[in-house]
Amino acid sequence: MRQIDVLVSRLTFAVMPKYAHDAVVPESGSEKSKKVQVQNMFDKIAFRYDFLNRFLSGRLDILWRKRLIRTISQVNPENILDVATGTGDVAILTAKTLKNARITGIDISNGMLELGRRKVAKQLLNDRITLVHGDSEAIKANTGSFDAVTVAFGVRNFENLEKGIAEIFRVLRRGGIVGILEFSRPAKGVFLSVYNFYMDTVASRLGRWLSKDREAYKYLHSSVKAFPEGETFLHILEQEGFINTSLKRLSLGICTIYYGKKPG
Repeated sequence: MRQIDVLVSRLTFAVMPKYAHDAVVPESGSEKSKKVQVQNMFDKIAFRYDFLNRFLSGRLDILWRKRLIRTISQVNPENILDVATGTGDVAILTAKTLKNARITGIDISNGMLELGRRKVAKQLLNDRITLVHGDSEAIKANTGSFDAVTVAFGVRNFENLEKGIAEIFRVLRRGGIVGILEFSRPAKGVFLSVYNFYMDTVASRLGRWLSKDREAYKYLHSSVKAFPEGETFLHILEQEGFINTSLKRLSLGICTIYYGKKPG
C-alpha cells in the first residue's frame, strides 16, 4: 500500500505545473486544458485584437515590437520563426525591416491566423511570410531550422513554459538567437499602483466593452502577475541551454525583452 501511495504521489507531482503561470487559465472553472482555453479565447477576440492592442497600449506595442526585431537583427537572420504569431504583426514588421529574411509564423488560433494571412496578403508579402497553425510546445520543424526565433506576448500562454522554451532551443541553429517580448510588472512605487489600477479596472472594463470578453483581460493581468519574469526567466532560458542571456525593460517596466543565444 505504501508503494502505491508513493507512486501516486510521484505521478501527481509530475503533472503539477512547475510555475504558477502554467496554472493560470482564461476560465478557472473549465475542465479544458490551458492550451485549448487559450486557443478558444483568441479565436473569440481575434476580430478586435489589433485594435485593442493599439488602443490599450497607446500604440506603444508597435514600438515594443520594433525593439524586439532590433534585438535579433544583429545576426542578420535569413530564416526566422515567429512563435505565437497571432495576426502577424511581428512577422510583417520583421519582413519590412530585414529585407532578406523569410518568416514562418505559428499560432494555435485559427481565428488569429486568418486575420494575419489577410494582412500579409495586403502587404504583398506572401512570398516571404508563411503563417501556419502550430503548437509552440511541439513545433513541426527540424532541429536547427532557424537562425532566429521571436515571441511577442506569447510565452505567458504556454501550457508548459519549460517545454515551450526547450522547443525554441531545439529548432534554432547553433549560434542562433531568441528574442522574447513579454509583459512584466513595474518596480514598486507609485507607478506600480497606477499600473495595477489600470490593468485591474480600466483595461478589464474596456476589454469587456470592446471585445465582449471580460475573461480575456482578467486572464491577461492574472497571467502577467504569475509569470516568472526578470532574472527568474533568464534562469529558465539558461536551464534549457541558452547562453549570453540578457534582458531590457521597456516603458518603465511594463514589458521586457529577453535575449538568449544557442551555443555554437
